[in-house]
Amino acid sequence: MTLAPPLIKLDTLAVGQSGTVVHIAPGEGDGADLARRLMELGFVPGEKIRMLKRGMPGGEPLAIKVGNSTFALRRFEAALVSVQAE
Repeated sequence: MTLAPPLIKLDTLAVGQSGTVVHIAPGEGDGADLARRLMELGFVPGEKIRMLKRGMPGGEPLAIKVGNSTFALRRFEAALVSVQAE
């Protein structure tokens, strides 16, 4: 029996690491709008993603590849996305 890797938040994915989107969590306040916007950009369950780069200093923004597109996300936005790392 093989165990699936645990889910992690997208903001904790290492540079160069890939994963699959599992869930988008609505945040607080306007979080539902933000979650919907992330899904419109392509962060949908089952989609493959890759962490390309972290900005300096402070590690923001995060450059994320989704499909054939690259997006810059703030850490709190990326924290809404649960992924299964590969």
